[in-house]
Amino acid sequence: MKQRLFAASVGAFAAFAVAAFSSDIVAGQTPAAATTVGASNAKPYVVPRTPDGHPDLQGVWANNDATPLERPKELNGRKLLTDAEVSVLKRRAAELFNGETDAAFGDSVYLAVLREAKEFKSTDTQTGNYNHFWIVEREFDNRTALITDPPDGRIPELTPQAKERQAAAAEHRRLHPADGPEDLPLSHRCVTFGVPRLGAGYNSYFQIFQSRDAVAIGQEMIHDVRLIPLDGRAHVNANIRQWHGDPRGRWEGDTLVVETTNFSPKSRFQGLAAENLHVVERYTRIGPKTIQWDVTVKDPTTWTKPWTATVLLRSSPEPIFEMACHEGNEGLAGALSGHRAVEKAASAQGSK
Repeated sequence: MKQRLFAASVGAFAAFAVAAFSSDIVAGQTPAAATTVGASNAKPYVVPRTPDGHPDLQGVWANNDATPLERPKELNGRKLLTDAEVSVLKRRAAELFNGETDAAFGDSVYLAVLREAKEFKSTDTQTGNYNHFWIVEREFDNRTALITDPPDGRIPELTPQAKERQAAAAEHRRLHPADGPEDLPLSHRCVTFGVPRLGAGYNSYFQIFQSRDAVAIGQEMIHDVRLIPLDGRAHVNANIRQWHGDPRGRWEGDTLVVETTNFSPKSRFQGLAAENLHVVERYTRIGPKTIQWDVTVKDPTTWTKPWTATVLLRSSPEPIFEMACHEGNEGLAGALSGHRAVEKAASAQGSK
């Protein structure tokens, strides 16, 4: 496996995850019976347990899947690709992302090979990305989308009020791209990459720790850690808002269910305001190296209906590394000073 992007210095915490298969994708197996995706006659998986009797979810887990969050329009109506089609995608990916091209992130890897791109260029039209040598290899399989509900594999339409907020935010960014640090994204400022983080292939490693009364989920990006009580306590008062919301966990059979509310007005999910977001996550260990992670998000002020993404988190032998983000805010200072230089150059050009 290639080096993880800027996985700096000291090993530390992290990994929980994102991405995966719906139960009907696991070749006719129920999630509890599947040890390997696509296995047709695997023996039922016996889940390891902690001393208190619950499934043991502890360890480092990775989301390096190439499957896009939403089903590409070219694959409309197709939940699965054939094995032959997957082989073609893998071959194209190996040729296109050979370590010499610009680094590709998120869904751009899948979309580039699906659309038979002859070369890949960063969407950054100025400095460009570092090359793909620094990015972990992505895993291709038969799925065409992580979203399992709605059945079309697409995020539901935004509500009218959400479209208005989105347009207003875009206009503000156009007029005030970097007047001050607050104008830059939370991730750029190294505040948080948000919860739940569905992005794959970019320091997408997580670590789960369990006790009888709590579960801790650390994610490598910015070293965020979620501490989830399991003791039945109620959510905090509605006027208490937090970057990652207020999570509460419970066991439903062998599935860990985490329900999160009370997000801050400043929180973001999929680039949108998350203040009214209600998230239900379900973690089910379906094999010795696999956790199925179902994420259902609901916000009637943002989407016309709830939607669900189903993810497979895969066990990783690699440790969690320190995520120093832009180290001492040097990156942020550079972004602001760079924008001042752009303004100065534009002013000088206009005065001629």
